[in-house]
Amino acid sequence: MDQSTLSLGVVLALAFIAIIVVVVFFQFIPFGLWLTALFSGVRISFFTLFGMRFRRVDPRAIVIPLISGHKAGIQLNVNDLEGHYLAGGNVNRVVNALISADKAGIALTYKQATAIDLAGRDVLEAVQVSVNPKVITTPKVAAMAKDGIQLLALARVTVRANINRLVGGAGEETILARVGEGIVSTIGSAESHKKVLENPDMISKTVLAKGLDAGTAFEILSIDIADVDVGKNIGAELQTDQAEADKRIAQAKAEERRALAVAVEQEYKAEAQNQRAKVIAAEAQIPLAIAEAFRGGNLGVMDYQRYRNIQADTTMRTAIAGGDSAPADGA
Repeated sequence: MDQSTLSLGVVLALAFIAIIVVVVFFQFIPFGLWLTALFSGVRISFFTLFGMRFRRVDPRAIVIPLISGHKAGIQLNVNDLEGHYLAGGNVNRVVNALISADKAGIALTYKQATAIDLAGRDVLEAVQVSVNPKVITTPKVAAMAKDGIQLLALARVTVRANINRLVGGAGEETILARVGEGIVSTIGSAESHKKVLENPDMISKTVLAKGLDAGTAFEILSIDIADVDVGKNIGAELQTDQAEADKRIAQAKAEERRALAVAVEQEYKAEAQNQRAKVIAAEAQIPLAIAEAFRGGNLGVMDYQRYRNIQADTTMRTAIAGGDSAPADGA
């Protein structure tokens, strides 16, 4: 192997090594991102970008928000942004929220913004709601006035986010529940549904005075009654149901009394039949007694004839009176 061939091999080997080094360099150090930050006025070293790869941090998720904050005049620290990223937060949303708050003159620190973001709330939306209040529409709330008429009220609640209460404060569901409860209480205390229809703002004034935003992440600016409809006559329905229930109770008691009367009547009939059976049995003994009297000499023929005459006379009078006749001795 001559000297020229050896030199060419060394050059090719060095070139190959140089290509590998360049590929590895651009793989672990985003040179284009570093160049963008440099021309944007953000100073960040190669070693910092290189270290992000090993810390499993996406350099673009840190550098782009850092550039945005720098352009907006907000001082940010790379380590703080990395820490929030590793904690599972959205760095870009936090920085945008800080920029929006700064432009709107809202006091919002980086610590507050990251706490709100890690709490699961959209910090950027919270800042926007603080600047531009949000309108929440309640579902139709049914309530009954003292005169028994049901009213269906629909309210629109204008709220503004309270930055200081976003962490740990209740959400929109609590606002809707409290407003609904206040509407029911106000309508329920009204003497007549007509008063509510004539003056629906009495609901909003009463409910707004209750301080329903306490402990929530919002501040209630206004409560407006958008619609009030007349529902059912609950009082009349309750009275009708009560009357129907009373009627059924009375019918049940009447049926009970009738059944008792029938039972007593059946008892009387059974007793009468029993007595009738005893009378028939006793009448059946009369001929036997007469025969025994004849045999014993206690009854003569003339006595028996007088007995038959009296019996015939009684039967005739009974027939004239319209009753039934039956010989006492069955003869």
